[in-house]
Amino acid sequence: MTEFWDVRYRDGVTPWEGARLSPEALAFFQAQPASRILLPGCGSAGDLPLLLDCGHQVLAVDFSAQAVEIARAQWPQAAAHIRQADFFAVEETPSFDMVFERAFLCALPPRLHARYAEKMARLLRPGGALLGVFFIADTPRGPPFGLGMPALSALLEPAFVLESCVPQAEGVPVFGGRECWMVWRRQHGNGDL
Repeated sequence: MTEFWDVRYRDGVTPWEGARLSPEALAFFQAQPASRILLPGCGSAGDLPLLLDCGHQVLAVDFSAQAVEIARAQWPQAAAHIRQADFFAVEETPSFDMVFERAFLCALPPRLHARYAEKMARLLRPGGALLGVFFIADTPRGPPFGLGMPALSALLEPAFVLESCVPQAEGVPVFGGRECWMVWRRQHGNGDL
């Protein structure tokens, strides 16, 4: 699977890249105290500089060597924050305050969705947030592999509770206006998966 993504980054076929943080997302990150944030499947890590500028401690990971090479070349001042790694092998201690997801879940085949939810629950401290721009669509073939809201809720609950959902007016064209900025709050105790 790594080769699939390496080829796309090498050939510049990355229509999911180039999105900017929405006003809602930017306001959210600016309002937070300095936090430990994970960016899984970061690609060219376009959100990384803004998050660092907000004072956050950020780890951006992607398992595509080509994506990591592009990200480090594009953001040399932030290269130390970019690592080639498999999301499912990222260490959970200490826990992250936030995981910022942008087109990561929809890049994963459906057979990995349950593992994604379990890993997110382990990575985040209770009260932490899984947040980002989610592709909301019933598209079982992909990538992108979209999920409708009922399926996404079933996947993330009971470990997470949806705190905010705002449709994104100016998303990435490849997602056809079906992106939502969401904040899912990690529950304490019995909400574990």
